[in-house]
Amino acid sequence: MRIRWPRRVFAQVLLVQLATTTGVLMLVTGLFLAPLSAQLDEASMRQALAIAQTTAAEPALPRELAATRPSPRGPVQAEADRIRQHTGALYIVVMDRNGVRWSHTDTARIGGHVSTDPSRALAGRDVMDIERGTLGLSARGKVPLRDARGRIVGAVSVGMAYGSVRGELLSAVRGLLLYAGAALAAGALAAYAVSRRLQRRTHGLAFADISALLDEREAMLHGIREGVVALDGRGRVRLVNDEAQRLLGLGPGAAGRCLDEVLPPGRTADVLTGRVGGADLLTVCGDRVLVANRMPVRDGGAVATLRDRTELELLGRELDSTHGLLDALRAQDHEHANRLHTLLGLLELGLYEDAAQFVAEVSQAHRASAEQVAERVGDPLLAALLVGKSAIAAERGAVLRIAPVTELRERVVDPRDLVTVLGNLIDNALDAARTVEVELRAEGSTAVVRVSDDGPGVPPAMRERIFAEGWTTKRSPAHRGRGIGLALVRRLAGRYGGMARVTARAGGGAVFTVVLPEALVPDTRESAGPRTGGTAAYGRGAAADGAEAGTGGAR
Repeated sequence: MRIRWPRRVFAQVLLVQLATTTGVLMLVTGLFLAPLSAQLDEASMRQALAIAQTTAAEPALPRELAATRPSPRGPVQAEADRIRQHTGALYIVVMDRNGVRWSHTDTARIGGHVSTDPSRALAGRDVMDIERGTLGLSARGKVPLRDARGRIVGAVSVGMAYGSVRGELLSAVRGLLLYAGAALAAGALAAYAVSRRLQRRTHGLAFADISALLDEREAMLHGIREGVVALDGRGRVRLVNDEAQRLLGLGPGAAGRCLDEVLPPGRTADVLTGRVGGADLLTVCGDRVLVANRMPVRDGGAVATLRDRTELELLGRELDSTHGLLDALRAQDHEHANRLHTLLGLLELGLYEDAAQFVAEVSQAHRASAEQVAERVGDPLLAALLVGKSAIAAERGAVLRIAPVTELRERVVDPRDLVTVLGNLIDNALDAARTVEVELRAEGSTAVVRVSDDGPGVPPAMRERIFAEGWTTKRSPAHRGRGIGLALVRRLAGRYGGMARVTARAGGGAVFTVVLPEALVPDTRESAGPRTGGTAAYGRGAAADGAEAGTGGAR
């Protein structure tokens, strides 16, 4: 039956760890046992050699070897047997120069020749080896036997039973295997604990499932049209998909770096790093309006998602413009209805000359209002914006005035930017006040936009906060959020290298000032000279024609 390899990660890791632990323990045990046998043999041979040297050092042995004959009851046998019993040697053989035994454990072998070659010991050298003799395999030590003059008169051979050496080896192996088994059990428990932890972290998935999930994640992250930024616990970018790179303007080298290093300081960085909390937070990055959400993860990091709402914001503002145009048309419809009723009454009363004069005055008033704006503001988009906003002001019962110093006949580099700035500032002013004054001036190639109102004003502590993205004091309409208009104004001013600020108005109210350097193309034509006259007023009681071309904002 074929054993199937487990699919789950923790089971594979457990088996690999157990196999590795077992293999390592077996290798260590083998490496320990390999020299142990040789060490035990060496110790036994040295022990035999030491006993032989001690026996050969007995001064009586050379004399008795010369004075007696080999005998089981002789003094040499008695001395050798005494030493053997005290040392536990297998045998102690004393031989003469001819290799004849004078002592032996088996007394019947006394007087016979030794079974192994004694020539090296008789030549004056100490010998250690393991040999097989009449008593079997033994560890032996042989030394020369010298008389008082130092002459070699024989040799001493001592043998240690090899069975005792084998017993010591087996005893050591049993102890070693016991320790190895305990280590294997501890390693198995550790491997099981690690595998169980790995099972919890991988949710019991197999390697193939993890690989497929990673492939699917990469395809999903880089395929969706929503920006995704993953951060670790230290605020470093762990992952950023293609859409997030496009929305945030990040390069491919952003991964692994701290988010504050790859993004400029501002609300976007604060939202993504969690310094600003909340759901569906609005932020402006470059020219784009983004909706950001941040979800913490268990390791201390977070995953932030970004949705591009630029087009939606533009559509919303176009809808606001359409609503404003409808309001303006409704106001004009009411005003024209009243004038037609007046004209009809004059005709029915037969006041034909008065009727003709009334029609002429009304026509002249319409032409004068539009001509005054066109005369002071040369760009048609800005002029149309002011005319359209005047109709909105009239509908709301407010007054929109053009300041006497307004003079902007230079060609605008990008009229849409000025329309965005002016439209947001006028909308904010109309939401808060009854009288609004607009001032447009050119200082060389710099455009200065100033919108003042007689509303409640902006407290000093809030004059920076109102330019923050997502900050508003108004209820958001159903089709879009608030808190973007003034942020866009400041962002546009910063892009031109200018500034946007709010100050207090004398007599109460607020004054918003925006300076846009290099926003104008200087007019090379000869100036027609300064213009004089009073303030052009649009609003309560004044009719205005035209269409609105601005965008809404939020104070």
